[in-house]
Amino acid sequence: MYTPQDALNSAKNSESLSNYPAIFAGFAAKGLIDIRPRENVFTYKAWQALGRQVRKGEQGVSVCTWLTVTKDGQQTTIPRKSTVFHISQTDSQ
Repeated sequence: MYTPQDALNSAKNSESLSNYPAIFAGFAAKGLIDIRPRENVFTYKAWQALGRQVRKGEQGVSVCTWLTVTKDGQQTTIPRKSTVFHISQTDSQ
């Protein structure tokens, strides 16, 4: 099972910048300007690992992430849709 701590580790340790344009554009459209992926923008589960809760009704920004999976002994990457939230959309638990 993919735990909140797994989500946080994945977000903080990723080297990919491919989602940055979508993240910046999505949050700028919401009127947010202090956008720092991997610092104040994370997935729901990553916020949980940081002791924060996304407020009910908040709408995040959808991004496409690529997961590396092993199937039949071979590694491949598959696309997955994720939603990220800004810290201003969360409360401490």
